[in-house]
Amino acid sequence: MTALAARDLSAFVARDAEARGRLELLVTGARCGACLAKIEKAAREAPGVEAARFNLTTGKLAVTLAPRAGDAAVVVEALDAAGYPATPFDPAQAIESEDREGRGLALALGVAGFGAGNVMMFTVPVWAGLFGQELDGTTREVMYWFAAAIATPCALFAGMPFFRSAWSSLRRRKANMDVPISIGVILTLIVSFSETFQKGEHAYFDAAVTLLFLLLIGRYLDHKLRVRARSAARDLLALQVPSATRLDSDGVERTVPIRDVEVGDRLVVVPGDRIPVDAVVEDGSSDLDNALISGETAAALASPGTRTHAGALNLSGRLILRAAARSEDSAVAAIARLMEAGAQSRSAYVRLADKAAALYVPIVHTLALLTFAGVWAVGLGPREALLRAAAVLIITCPCALGLAVPAVQIVASGRLFRRGVLVKSGAALERLAEITHVVFDKTGVLTEGRPRLIAAPASVIAMAAPLARASRHPLARSLADAAGRGEVATDIVEVAGMGVEGMIDGRKARLGRAGFVGVDSTAASETELWFGFEGDTKMRFAFEDALRADTRSAVAALHDLGLSVEVVSGDVAGPVAAAATQAGIHRWTAGVTPFDKVAIVERLQASGRKVLMVGDGLNDAAALAKAHASMAPGSAVDASQNAADLVFSGGLSAVPEAIRVARRARKRVVENFGFSALYNLVAAPAAIFGLVNPFVAALAMSGSSLVVILNAMRMNLGERR
Repeated sequence: MTALAARDLSAFVARDAEARGRLELLVTGARCGACLAKIEKAAREAPGVEAARFNLTTGKLAVTLAPRAGDAAVVVEALDAAGYPATPFDPAQAIESEDREGRGLALALGVAGFGAGNVMMFTVPVWAGLFGQELDGTTREVMYWFAAAIATPCALFAGMPFFRSAWSSLRRRKANMDVPISIGVILTLIVSFSETFQKGEHAYFDAAVTLLFLLLIGRYLDHKLRVRARSAARDLLALQVPSATRLDSDGVERTVPIRDVEVGDRLVVVPGDRIPVDAVVEDGSSDLDNALISGETAAALASPGTRTHAGALNLSGRLILRAAARSEDSAVAAIARLMEAGAQSRSAYVRLADKAAALYVPIVHTLALLTFAGVWAVGLGPREALLRAAAVLIITCPCALGLAVPAVQIVASGRLFRRGVLVKSGAALERLAEITHVVFDKTGVLTEGRPRLIAAPASVIAMAAPLARASRHPLARSLADAAGRGEVATDIVEVAGMGVEGMIDGRKARLGRAGFVGVDSTAASETELWFGFEGDTKMRFAFEDALRADTRSAVAALHDLGLSVEVVSGDVAGPVAAAATQAGIHRWTAGVTPFDKVAIVERLQASGRKVLMVGDGLNDAAALAKAHASMAPGSAVDASQNAADLVFSGGLSAVPEAIRVARRARKRVVENFGFSALYNLVAAPAAIFGLVNPFVAALAMSGSSLVVILNAMRMNLGERR
């Protein structure tokens, strides 16, 4: 039993009127969906636990204890036994835990930089001695011992991220790129100490710590990118309001934290506020802006019996709702969990470098071991055997192999950045090069994402503008924007879900739905407004969400690349069909929920397609995380930008351009791997037969890395190739 489990934790359990308990714990050590399942299973099996729900993004485990039962200490003990330490949840502590890895990498990077800089004070004089300024053996030995005193502790400390990763990989009987790096660093130190003890001419303390410094720069930047990607679900959950207005049985309104809202509570939501939890309307009617949830451009009418989702914006009327779910069970929270699952499945993608390492490690290290044994066996002694084995490992060092991918990705990412596309991870380019099918959202992606008034006489716009300026409805605001600044109608009365009424120059007028204004509403559209003075002719205003200027050319370019394209949107069928037809896309699906989008992406990928999802709304976030690769415009909500692999500004032409660059990058990576293999076929035998010593091997290895970098820079030659 841990010290925490032995403590009385009853103070951290909140009991409701029925004595049912609620406990929130911060659980550490979880990395994937399998960890999530183990944590929830361990908690549920503890005595007195009714339910357990773990959030992988925040690390919070919400435990429901049976009435007058359950012990928090027992739950903590069960989690500890499962290998996941837990403490009472503290948001600040959760953030601290998440960033611990980043601080560790930053510290390792700093130590490696210190070692790489200071070790040169003692190795540069030795290098100078190689070019005629000879040092006597004693002075050289002293220089090497000082270099060892600086480089060895720095290398051992800075190398821990690689050593731990390599050991974890080997325990699973696999070999990632950290295995040869770790072996190379450790063996370099061993050979350097051996040469220093035996008063040899060459030691490589500086090389070991400098290599770690360069590698840690990339590792730290990769960590920061992953942290930003993981924040997508957190950004999404942040859209939930922190508090809600609860209507007690005595009719008094009280503001309570969102976590205290229970199923069945009556809630009050006034115009301008967001719906706090999934609920059903009991009283009142209003227009709801569901754009973040469903992607629909038109406001939806909510009336008694309508089910609403957390995050929807109340536009016009006061609503009384009956809570249908707790905050952690809302639609927004469910989308966040889908995003977590999608990110986890994508993280299992095996990168090209790791595929190459799986072949490289056993071959090269077996060759080095055979060299050591063979040279010693033929009578050349252990020192010569060790030097030749070291030469084999150094000349075939995975530096060129390790640079084969990132060098190309850096150049490709820079090229895309200059074209307004931000690449958030190197693996994203690899996945993007494999794409066979593209799925577009409609609103804000194919289209501009805002309703625009279709040509109407200026005189008619001016008549309706005073009422439009008094309304929050998206279509009314578009009409007001078209009219510009001016007077506002008086005696405004907004009828929730119908429209707005007021006085203009002493005459009563209405603006809103057809039936509200007095027009037959049987053929009414969600993308229109009607206006008219009392007893006078009624006028219709039509709106459209226009295509982006380059949508048609971008879709044509995708077809030229051999890709199939479709539209999947939460909007109603009419606008979706019109947008798809205008864009040159023949396959489209309308009226889908965020969960439907994920299901469609999963179905496409199950059929063997590699899906690129392009979306901008909250309703697209889970599908963006689930797709093989994903892109979002710069105008997208934060959650979607963080869930996407690439973020682009400007037009939709960035999508085919990114795919072209990704395919070229993959070609350059394959070329680099081919060169690395050819180089090793020539260099390894030279080291085995003693034709090169470790110093020459180091020069050859550096030359191979330079070739790889120069080949990567060919990405910038020509606009398209």
